[in-house]
Amino acid sequence: MTNLKVLNFMIFILIFLGCLSPLSTFALEPAPPISDREITEKLARLEVGLEALRSEMKSTNEALRSEMKSTNEALRSEMKSTNEALRSEMKSTNESLRSEMKSSYEALNTRLDDSYNTMLVFFGSLITLIVALFGYIVWDRRTMVKPVADQLNRLERQVNNDLDLNHSDGSLLRRQLQALRQFAGKNPEFAEIMRGLALL
Repeated sequence: MTNLKVLNFMIFILIFLGCLSPLSTFALEPAPPISDREITEKLARLEVGLEALRSEMKSTNEALRSEMKSTNEALRSEMKSTNEALRSEMKSTNESLRSEMKSSYEALNTRLDDSYNTMLVFFGSLITLIVALFGYIVWDRRTMVKPVADQLNRLERQVNNDLDLNHSDGSLLRRQLQALRQFAGKNPEFAEIMRGLALL
């Protein structure tokens, strides 16, 4: 299409120049008349030149087309290789990013598990300490209360033995007090002492 336009333009230029040449002849001296043979020869030369111009334009167009085709193919192959390189780079970047995210996620899970285990250990230790403290308190109370209970039992036995509380006439103190009251009945001075102590 472009070649056809160029060809039409060249023909238009030749016709235009051909139209202008008779005007220039008016300005000059008249030329001798040209014979038909000369016109035919000139037309034949013009046709040969036109054919040569057409073949040259055709070869130029073909060369231009082949050059454009090879340039397009080179550009396509370069774009294809660039796209493939970009895809492979993006793929490797995505894979490295995924592996990095996966390792970060696993590290975070490990840290959370470690924190959870540490909290469980601390909580278990705290519960163990509390249970041990309660056990110690109970054991200490028993060990502290047992000597006191043993001493109280001993004192009770001693009091029972010393005061003879299980005697049929009453305790030893009661019997001694009765004996002192009987003695005070016989001794007025001793009776006064017992009245002063509110024992009579």
